[in-house]
Amino acid sequence: MDGFRKSIEKEFSSIYVFNLRGNQRTSGELSRKEGGKIFGSGSRTPIAVTLLVKKPGRIGNAKIRYHEVEDYLTREDKLTLTKNFGSISNPKMQWQVLQPNEYGDWINHRNDSFSDLIALTPDKKFDGQTKSFFTTYSLGIATAADTWMYNFSYNKLSENIQSLIGFYNNRLEIPDSKFSDEHYDKTKISWNDKLKNSFDKGEVLAFSDKNIVNSIYRPFQNQHVCFEKAIVQRTYQQDKFFPLSQIRNLIICVSGLGGNKQASVLISDKIVDLNLLEAGAQCFPLYWYEERQQDSPTLFDAVAEPETSMYSRRDGISDFILERARAMYGNVTQKEDVFYYVYGILHSPQYRETFVADLKKTLPRLPLVDNSTDFWKFVKAGRQLAELHLNYENYEKPNTVRVIIDTGANVDYEVEKMRFPKKGITDTIIYNHQITIENIPEEAYEYVVNGKSAIEWIMERYQITTHPASGITNDPNDWAREHGQPKYILNLLLSIINVSLQTVETVKSLPELKFD
Repeated sequence: MDGFRKSIEKEFSSIYVFNLRGNQRTSGELSRKEGGKIFGSGSRTPIAVTLLVKKPGRIGNAKIRYHEVEDYLTREDKLTLTKNFGSISNPKMQWQVLQPNEYGDWINHRNDSFSDLIALTPDKKFDGQTKSFFTTYSLGIATAADTWMYNFSYNKLSENIQSLIGFYNNRLEIPDSKFSDEHYDKTKISWNDKLKNSFDKGEVLAFSDKNIVNSIYRPFQNQHVCFEKAIVQRTYQQDKFFPLSQIRNLIICVSGLGGNKQASVLISDKIVDLNLLEAGAQCFPLYWYEERQQDSPTLFDAVAEPETSMYSRRDGISDFILERARAMYGNVTQKEDVFYYVYGILHSPQYRETFVADLKKTLPRLPLVDNSTDFWKFVKAGRQLAELHLNYENYEKPNTVRVIIDTGANVDYEVEKMRFPKKGITDTIIYNHQITIENIPEEAYEYVVNGKSAIEWIMERYQITTHPASGITNDPNDWAREHGQPKYILNLLLSIINVSLQTVETVKSLPELKFD
């Protein structure tokens, strides 16, 4: 909204903004600070009363006055406060005069030193001469039909896709077929732009099980996805990061622009969904893969490393940043070290706090630390964090955590929906009617990604859901059944508690960063 703010600064002579807050597109402590929703269940966005005043003959930009309510106020508190103020002329309002900067920021000004750092993103994708950390990047995939394209069950996803394709092809066979209500039967198909374009061109679709692959849909939620280009709305560059299921790669994903939550970062070795992180996950690869063109060499071919007979591997880390790093930290530095350095420093509390406003408005820019010892500490921590977050399913429960099982009957490890016993009590999780997890350390909830603790992501995402329009059920227990691991979800939850504790400990050990 920076352009809008700049425009009304010029058009009006005075602007008054009374911010009643109430942003419920947040969670945890941040949500509690935002306080009550002004219109009750009718609003999730923050509410502000804004008066725009035009005075004939005034020259120059508007004088902007701002008043924000305190943290934790209830809806009733805010309404009473509004009534008691009565008018913007009431001296109790204590207006703060804002000083907009050149970017159009009124509050939460971005830090001027941020622009002095090195960008993660190149100006042009796949640019080998870029002066940034990475040579390319990509959004996560956008299916525009998640219910049909994702499922915990490989078998059910295969059936859903075959059913969708069958309905599509049948419609295509009808002479002079035009879209009608029958075409839009949501129990048969979910149309996106890609499918509609294919239909208009008369393209027949075919199913291939090789296109069903593993993906990360939400933080620490592994699901099968149909990665078929003819059906997926937007693959972006994910097919260059993961062109074949047997090709290994790593991507660092960060939050997109304009989100409400604090910027997050998460590593993946699988295709990720667009909404893995808020405002569209932007992904930076260790490698990317180019399909071999025997008769058409590119500028990368001299250093290409063949992975298969079909693809050549290219570096995601730029030559520019490697040369800089080697000049500062020694010739032993490799591109993989720089990759893990990025993951480490993106977890730095000082970095996140210093540039909290910038990271909502632009993609990350990073320093190369002056101290060589600190660089290698960030590399080591980045590797440790990557190991934790990539292998999040494989850790034993912490010793202090207790699993209480009602042994009066055969043990049932399936879930419907996990929950806390009461609001505010988080040291205990009721897993199902037989199993309870107790003595969960409070610090485990300090590891937050995309506005929610990793533990709460497991509780939210691993529940049985049925899509009302299509009737498709997505059952996390199917993953456990099909993989022959009845305890999978329970073990996953216990593992995430351990991962969270180790993540918090590793982040606390990071070198302190100081910025002007």
